Amino acid sequence: MSTSNERIQLGDLTCWRIQHAGAELLVSEQGAQILRYQPATGKPLIWLSDEAAYQTGKSVRGGVPVCWPWFGDLQRNPDAIRSAYTRPEQAPAHGLVRDRDWQLIGLNTEEDGVTLSLAFDTAAQPIAEWPHAAELQLDIHLGERLKLSLTTRNLGDGELPISQALHTYFAVSDIHKVQIDGLDACRYVDTLHDWNKVRQKGPVTFSGETDRIYLDTPQQLNIVDPVWKRRIVMRSEGSASAVVWNPWIDKARRLSQFADDAWQGMLCIEHANVLDDSLILAPGAEYRLDVTLWSQAL
Repeated sequence: MSTSNERIQLGDLTCWRIQHAGAELLVSEQGAQILRYQPATGKPLIWLSDEAAYQTGKSVRGGVPVCWPWFGDLQRNPDAIRSAYTRPEQAPAHGLVRDRDWQLIGLNTEEDGVTLSLAFDTAAQPIAEWPHAAELQLDIHLGERLKLSLTTRNLGDGELPISQALHTYFAVSDIHKVQIDGLDACRYVDTLHDWNKVRQKGPVTFSGETDRIYLDTPQQLNIVDPVWKRRIVMRSEGSASAVVWNPWIDKARRLSQFADDAWQGMLCIEHANVLDDSLILAPGAEYRLDVTLWSQAL
C-alpha cells in the first residue's frame, strides 16, 4: 500500500500531510489539531471551515481541536478544575493547549497504516497560570479507520483534576436531514435552557441551535446521512460523556472563521470527560481517551 508523509506550511502553521492507501490526513503541530480526514473513497469525514485561518495563537475552525485541561467555560467545570487555574476570570474557553505548539515525538509507518504522535509537556513548556506537571500525548493512526488516542500523564506530586474533549467537527450533507443514533434514553444537560437535564427520546435530530452534554453514553454512536448514503461510526473508550453541537443561524453569524451558512453542512460530536465524568488523576497515574472513526454505506 502506498504511503507518503510530508511536512508543509499552511499560513503560520507547520502541518503534516499523511497519505495511506488512498486516505489523507492533515494535522497541525499547533494544538495537535487534525484539520482534514479524507477516507480512500467518498466525502471527507471531518469538516473544515472554508474561512479557516492558519494563524499562530489561534485555534483553526473545524477539524478536531483538543480541549484540555478543561472543556468549555472554566466556570462550568467542577471546583477542583476551576481552582487549578490561578486566573479564572481570564480563562480561555476549552482549556490551554489548542493554540500552543506541540512536539512531534513519533511518525511511524506500519503494515496497517501510519501513526503520528504529538506531545505537550508542561515541564518543558510551563504554563504560569496552571502550575501543574503533566504530559499530554495524542497518537493519531491513519489506516482503514482513523484512531485517536489522547493520554494524560500526571507527572506531579499532587492530584491532577481535568476535563477534556476531542472536539470533532463532522461533515454532513444537510443538518436538517441527518440524525445521531445511539443516544436514545440517555440523559443530557441542555446548556441552552438553564442547564436542565432531559432524557433523549429516539434519535437526535436538528431543528435549531443545539448544545447538549450527553451523560452515561454508550461506546458507539452513529451519524446517519441519507443524502450522502453513509453512516459515520464513532467508537470510544475512556469516555462516558459526549457533547452535541450545532450553532444554527444566529450564532453562526457571530462565530469567527465561519461562513453564515456553514452550519448546514457540519455538526460536532465531542467525545469527552466532563461534569460528573471529569477526572482526578493520582500522582504518577495516566488516563487514555480513544475514539475510532470510519464510515459505512447505508
